Amino acid sequence: MNLVAELFVVTFKIMWSFVLAGAKWFVRPHEKSVEGQVCVITGAGSGLGRLFALEFARRRATLVLWDINRQGNEETAEMVREIYRELSPSEGSSGIVQELPLFQPKVYAYVCDVSKRESVYSTAEKVRRDAGNIDMLINNAGVVSGHHLLECPDELIERTMMVNCHAHFWTTKAFLPAMLELNHGHIITVASSLGLFTTAGVEDYCASKFGAIGFHESLSHELKASDKDGIKMTLVCPFLVDTDMFKGCKIRKEMAPFFPPLNPEYCVQQAMRAILTDQPMICTPRVMYMVTFMKTVLPFDATVCMYRFIGADKCMYPFLAQRKVSTNNNESKTAT
Repeated sequence: MNLVAELFVVTFKIMWSFVLAGAKWFVRPHEKSVEGQVCVITGAGSGLGRLFALEFARRRATLVLWDINRQGNEETAEMVREIYRELSPSEGSSGIVQELPLFQPKVYAYVCDVSKRESVYSTAEKVRRDAGNIDMLINNAGVVSGHHLLECPDELIERTMMVNCHAHFWTTKAFLPAMLELNHGHIITVASSLGLFTTAGVEDYCASKFGAIGFHESLSHELKASDKDGIKMTLVCPFLVDTDMFKGCKIRKEMAPFFPPLNPEYCVQQAMRAILTDQPMICTPRVMYMVTFMKTVLPFDATVCMYRFIGADKCMYPFLAQRKVSTNNNESKTAT
């Protein structure tokens, strides 16, 4: 009888979760404040990482920027400082400075190679010393080799796995203990739609993103099993973003208007909405949910047919060809 009663309760909770999810389509959830919170962003020197930093800065969070590129990271830090200056109180017409807010946000920039756990752990120790315990961890850093599997040097495959997947282990191990102690925090994994379904030619990238998503989901279940409901998790899975990372990627021209590359600013704005409402997962655009669902229910041959119709089966080939030409040109310049 207890089993029957428990099954009834579980069924009710599942149905109720559908109701709550549907309600969010009509009633926008309230966004939480991150003012004064310490946010670590990996890969902050460019691309989505920089845009995330600017969005959090506008919300008066304290930014901790990590990147292997010192110059790019410092440029992001200066952009953040400019936003802080714009948010600072100014002198009124009487010449008297307006009342200062209780909190003045700061920005810290660190050079860190997230593929190396020693670099992650030592940098994390500097962060704790300089900024204290962190509230939010945005695992954003990512790379792509841009080579077919049999043409890709082993070192580049290892680098892709280290940056896109293994780094999540190191950063989480560095900052999660304090979150567990306080039962407070938020971990964001910036993955990719290519971590949910795949395409040809980027095996290392897809594998790394699948790994990052697997890590994120397993950690989410571990936190739930430990009753640490104060620590939130958000998985961000965007479609191809209009940056240089996958420049040249093309699908069938007739289908291209339905699957355009995402505007980076739009992608980050959608992700921010999910993060600030503690949404567990966000796929951008929404059609990616349907593509993922179809992959799970269709036979593999049917999925292949769908890919070929859309032109997604070889969509990376133009990108790989461009990277190959670029690599050959760089090698010839080095030789001369």
